[in-house]
Amino acid sequence: MKKALLAATAVASALTASLVAAPAATAATAATAATAAPAATASGRDGRPAIPFTEATVTAGADGSYTLTWKAKGTARVAIKANGKVVAKGGAQGRAVVKGLPAADRQWFDFTPERGQRLRLADRLIALEGTANFRDAGGYRTTDGQWVKMGRIYRSDALNKLTANDLAKLRRLRVKTVFDLRMQDERTKDADKVPAGARYVVADVFAGSPSFQTLPKSPDEAVKSMIDAEKTMVSGDGGKKAYTRVFEGVQSDRGRAALFHCTAGKDRTGWANATLLTALGVPQETVMADYLASNDYRKAANEAILSHLPAAQAAVYKPLLDVRPEYLNSGYDEVKATYGTFDRYLKDGLGIDARELKELKRDLLVG
Repeated sequence: MKKALLAATAVASALTASLVAAPAATAATAATAATAAPAATASGRDGRPAIPFTEATVTAGADGSYTLTWKAKGTARVAIKANGKVVAKGGAQGRAVVKGLPAADRQWFDFTPERGQRLRLADRLIALEGTANFRDAGGYRTTDGQWVKMGRIYRSDALNKLTANDLAKLRRLRVKTVFDLRMQDERTKDADKVPAGARYVVADVFAGSPSFQTLPKSPDEAVKSMIDAEKTMVSGDGGKKAYTRVFEGVQSDRGRAALFHCTAGKDRTGWANATLLTALGVPQETVMADYLASNDYRKAANEAILSHLPAAQAAVYKPLLDVRPEYLNSGYDEVKATYGTFDRYLKDGLGIDARELKELKRDLLVG
């Protein structure tokens, strides 16, 4: 390995070549990641949230079925449509398994209550031949009862193995801007493949950073390197510039889809998504669940990597391949230590003032 090991990202890039295929999303992953916040402030005219659903999930099965779950307090009847037809019905709380739907790039479901605004959801994972961790950033409920729109922001691992079919799917999903969060060595070694017509933007999070210049020698050193790297993402010059560029791009791509990615889609990408969801008002426990979901989506890939290493080396590499609560929490700790509050981080670190934040919410939230 040349001069740097960029956490699990560069390790995965070096060791997974020709070893593993993208794993399917598990039901546990989808259910955990898509579960909404437990409480909300009323926003409808009658004192109820405009969207009455407090929880809703879509989980795609390997057999082509879809498992739908929902909770809509105060709603007696819920009808769920796919392709314009009702495919499931129920009361305020329900679960349904839908089969026999035609193949599609993404199967969308409209959760329609008897009163209030409908909620449009799909399975979070975007199944591609060349990725393992490409997923939608939306589909989460905020603390005030709104929902983050799906189909607008995507997060992913490396794009260098995308196939022609993958690129065609991304074009159909209207991905118009790709933000590459990787270092120059990674970009040179495994150059991105992007959909035709999409804008490619380099947003190097660790530009100029000394992070990962040497390999950790023990599991404890590996954990420390991950925690320190997370802090660098927050307060390092490269991190501030990179995430500012991402937020500016997300704001300018209204009505179209944007994608940000690194190599494993879990650390630099994880902080980008955590920052976005936190800014939009998604509860901390939901943000953490989304972050930790990379352990499930990358499970097969990570196990394949570790199986090819001697036991002692695998013990050192495992913390680099994982996402752990202490990693993400160290980012929030750095925000507090450096900026005092998350709002000050947005304003002073990323240049997002109150007006811009309001516009971002208006664009990306529904309800």
